[in-house]
Amino acid sequence: MRNGLLSATLLMLGFVYLAASAAPASADTLLWRFQSKHPNIVDVELYSDSRRGHVWPGNNEIYVLDDYSTKTIRISCRYGESICYGAWVRNRTNSYWGVGYQNRNRCSNCCYTCDGGQTRVIVLNP
Repeated sequence: MRNGLLSATLLMLGFVYLAASAAPASADTLLWRFQSKHPNIVDVELYSDSRRGHVWPGNNEIYVLDDYSTKTIRISCRYGESICYGAWVRNRTNSYWGVGYQNRNRCSNCCYTCDGGQTRVIVLNP
């Protein structure tokens, strides 16, 4: 009887370990702050550098900067995930900041880590 109980206990501990190791990465937030100084409307998307194809806001939507005020965007992301911004002048995807339209370009200093913090105010100058 003891061997059966010990075996069942070890089996249960194995299942608990597997379940814990397969748990998804913990969720966190990142607060983005943008200010466009461009005279035209600027569109923005955020792209995961860690999860291929993951985009905010997603569903063929975009964030819109249509005045000179500072806009705040709070996203839910995975702790430690690298996220890059892409911004472009509406209808002129060759005029861009960060990784640009559809994450087509590389950038320096346009990616942030999801850690519950916030970005500096990212100023998009013409």
